[in-house]
Amino acid sequence: MRASRLVSLLLLLQARGRMTAQELADALEVSVRTVYRDVESLGAAGVPVYADRGPAGGYRLLAGYRTRLTGLTGPEVEALFLAGLPGPAAELGLASTVAAAELKVRAALPEELADRSGRLRHRFHLDAPGWFRHPEDTPHLATLAGAVWEDRMVRLRYRRWRAPREVTRLVAPLGVVLKAGRWYLVARCEEQVRTYRVGAVLDAVVTDERHQRPDGFDLAAYWREWTARYERDVYRGEARIRLSTAALEFMPYVFPPEMARAARAAAGEPGPDGWRETTVPIESTRHAHAELLKLGAEVEVLAPAELRDRFTATARALTRLYPSDADAGAAGAPVSPASA
Repeated sequence: MRASRLVSLLLLLQARGRMTAQELADALEVSVRTVYRDVESLGAAGVPVYADRGPAGGYRLLAGYRTRLTGLTGPEVEALFLAGLPGPAAELGLASTVAAAELKVRAALPEELADRSGRLRHRFHLDAPGWFRHPEDTPHLATLAGAVWEDRMVRLRYRRWRAPREVTRLVAPLGVVLKAGRWYLVARCEEQVRTYRVGAVLDAVVTDERHQRPDGFDLAAYWREWTARYERDVYRGEARIRLSTAALEFMPYVFPPEMARAARAAAGEPGPDGWRETTVPIESTRHAHAELLKLGAEVEVLAPAELRDRFTATARALTRLYPSDADAGAAGAPVSPASA
């Protein structure tokens, strides 16, 4: 543990420059006294660590001093190469860059660890999209990623779900995120930070204008907050339903996770017929109609009335399409259920 900590301390100073004892203690999750002892040990081992006194002081390495990549453990090597899986890198246009970097890292590793990193690629593969979902076509992803890296403004033509469907915006790209096989652009537009699905970008023109990133902007923190808000706000209503125990157990396989979790958590005790009442969050009546139809005759809508009316119309349309033998002669030509 101590040897690993000494290497971490050395690499922190090498990567960040001057750091105070308290900053090192916070980064390494040890006491300040432990940092003092570790710095003394590095100095005794010949590492040129110097202490600058005063309010702006701290520890630093002798200018120009660099250490080779040593001290990596087996699990650390595996994590490093797992993080560089080629799929997302290729989509960003960085496949050759990542491959070249991995070759250099592997060449600097001891033989046993280099072999271990090679074995990792033969045993693990990342396939981000969900089942029956093909990756979106994202021809502008590399352009947007380059603009993010260079802090350049982008004139974006974008297709959205509400009218007007196509809009053009001048945005300041702040980051790209891969979520469940789909790429998203996080950008500032008109003083607000917004999220755009890269697959819906119709055109992206990088301008010569540079932008200043917001002070303290944390992409990971923004994404956590945005996804939590999106999942919370997307379900704006609820439906009251009755369903069989079998349908309740089947929900996680056919419903969005939030709908399934809420419905199962709110389910009451089984009635005499074995069916339960519960409440399920819905985006809209139309959305709920499409989702609940997946449960067939194992669910009954109790409220809202508009949703129940939709199911009534659908049931009647299906009866006309599939009449019983007794009604077949009188049913006449089937009527399309499209109006349901």
